[in-house]
Amino acid sequence: MKRSRDEVEMESIVWQTPANPPHRTDYILREGRRHVRPYYFEFICHVKNRWSGKTIVEMFAEEFKGRPYEYYVSAVKCGRIQVDGEEVPVSYVVRSSQKISHFLHRHEPPVLDSDVSVLVKEPDVVAVCKPASVPVHPCGQYRKNTVVGILQAEHDLAQLFPVHRLDRLVSGLLILARNAAKADLFRQQIEGGMVRKQYIAKVIGVFPDEEKIVNANIVYNAREGRSTVEVGDSFGDMPLKSKHACTKFSRISTDGIHSIVLCEPITGRTHQIRVHLQYAGYPIANDDLYLSKVVALRSANGMDAQKAATINSVCPTSVSCENQSNEVEKSSSEDFDIDPMCTNCPNLVPKGYERDEEGLWLHCVKYSGPDWVYECPYPDWAVLN
Repeated sequence: MKRSRDEVEMESIVWQTPANPPHRTDYILREGRRHVRPYYFEFICHVKNRWSGKTIVEMFAEEFKGRPYEYYVSAVKCGRIQVDGEEVPVSYVVRSSQKISHFLHRHEPPVLDSDVSVLVKEPDVVAVCKPASVPVHPCGQYRKNTVVGILQAEHDLAQLFPVHRLDRLVSGLLILARNAAKADLFRQQIEGGMVRKQYIAKVIGVFPDEEKIVNANIVYNAREGRSTVEVGDSFGDMPLKSKHACTKFSRISTDGIHSIVLCEPITGRTHQIRVHLQYAGYPIANDDLYLSKVVALRSANGMDAQKAATINSVCPTSVSCENQSNEVEKSSSEDFDIDPMCTNCPNLVPKGYERDEEGLWLHCVKYSGPDWVYECPYPDWAVLN
């Protein structure tokens, strides 16, 4: 019996799993961005109770809306969607807890192409300078375009355990343990309040010369992806949902327009430094997530239009800048193999990630514990003329 072209292609594809390590040749550096050469990957999920009773195509079309209905029909027919390791017809009805495999051509979002420089390499610790825009470890659509992935591909450093987190847009010192025991020791010291953390930020305005301590509870809204300060003991009859947060700030330098501020978080809440600087009236100068509210507030309090426009102009990722370039990047076939079923090909950048990103002007410079200290050099933006 003659096999179909799809069956032949499926056999020739090398599917990747988390066990496949990234390699130096997986990356494409272009126009200031680090891209990942698209690769075939097996995504696995298990049928939830609410999906049970639906056909395999209905389940995907209703629950994973990033691709059209017709794609899922084709993917099931050619075996790119399987149930418990077996090919099924498009009419197949799924049952709770079954394993669903979706084999697809994976396109990772680009990041800035700065190197992940190794600052310290010890028998049980690696300290690096993390570039802005690069996630620390695999998450979401990022797998190889991560600090852990790049260190494995370019420095042959594997089995690393990040002992603290830096947001994707934040740069600076990142400490990684080389074994689980060392990672646990670091975490115990951090949770025990034995570790001092220092960051620097470039903020709008002339920050006060004296030390400023912000004690303001923070609540994180996962749906909006941002934190807010919550004040008072309760809101009506409802208790506060926020958590205690404290940050100490001191000015390093100023040019009369911006200030470089040393930030020492005493607690560790999501976006703590960013939202505390906003609350204090000195937001990070290119932080569009927390800048807009401050600008609007100051305008309402009588700031003239020219001054407000000046503040808006310092944010390279403001709305006006977002619309400057909305083109989808095209890639030649010599960069990677085009998959005719892929909903991203022939573009290298996946859908939803066409906009260029800038690194946040927030940088981790130092972590110190009972008998250790690791430091990271200042970035270029920290020098005020």
